[in-house]
Amino acid sequence: MKFLIIRFSSIGDIVLTTPVVRCLKKQVLTAEVHYLTKPGFRTILGSNPYVDKIHYLQDDFDSMIATLKEEDFDYVIDLHHNLRTLKVKKALGKKSFSFNKLNVEKWLLTNFKVNKLPDVHIVDRYLDTLQSFGVHNDGAGLDYFIPEADQIKENDIPAAHHAGYIGVVIGAALNTKKYPLEKLKALCASINHPIILLGGKEDAANGDSIAQTDPVKIYNACGKFNLNESADLVRRARLIISNDTGLMHIASAFNKPIISLWGNTVPEFGMYPYMPGRQSLYDIVEVKGLSCRPCSKIGYDKCPKKHFKCMEQIQPESVLEKVNARLGRQTAKG
Repeated sequence: MKFLIIRFSSIGDIVLTTPVVRCLKKQVLTAEVHYLTKPGFRTILGSNPYVDKIHYLQDDFDSMIATLKEEDFDYVIDLHHNLRTLKVKKALGKKSFSFNKLNVEKWLLTNFKVNKLPDVHIVDRYLDTLQSFGVHNDGAGLDYFIPEADQIKENDIPAAHHAGYIGVVIGAALNTKKYPLEKLKALCASINHPIILLGGKEDAANGDSIAQTDPVKIYNACGKFNLNESADLVRRARLIISNDTGLMHIASAFNKPIISLWGNTVPEFGMYPYMPGRQSLYDIVEVKGLSCRPCSKIGYDKCPKKHFKCMEQIQPESVLEKVNARLGRQTAKG
């Protein structure tokens, strides 16, 4: 049987689909698994042994559909479920199974703070699309495969970090998911352990500002490594501190201890760190009880209320306590 899985974006969302790919490939013995995504995300799937072929979303829709029709898929598994995937499914004319995005429930939570969302992780909701094929959750968590060429060498990072470091993910797709710069500076200054800052090129300037507080202890890797290399830095880290973003899910794939910081989004959306049977490996840090939170299922460039209490009220001292607990240390009382 030939399957086409569709998920166009983004980094974290695609990583969260990897149990679907693995379970389908391993449990349906005749399964040939293809994946349709955006070209910019080929890195995430390129080394996945459970994906037989990757297809890419193209501006020339008719040409893309013609190529997909040549594959003669038996089934389409739609894990994005938007207007574009509807067009793909309609054009292919194959039996499809679509992920329930629970948009009404999310709207109720963001607009009226009425939580009707099921207490189910998004991975398990993705896997629900495979019920007709007898596929079950194998409990093995997320996958991320790093090709040998992208694995970090010792001379790629400072010697001061060779014996171990904490990875601090400073970026996110939207600003209301980011821990504020001045609080990041205070947090990193207070941590008595080597630190590597992780993020994209757009985070490099903030990374430099943070690293200037202690250039020996703090190494700014933002924008210096590709996604697979950054994933390998996550894999090698002793501990990851992260906003609600893609590298947090990559850390989950490697079963790294995680301290996750939540701003305008909430874990109730079902996208908290996914490590079945290892829930003790992560801490959720959030400000509960705010009447304005969550304000969006995705995020904003700026706080709509202009106070950003959801992040501003997370004190570096409280995060430091969790860091020290993970490192087996006591936090000094000032």
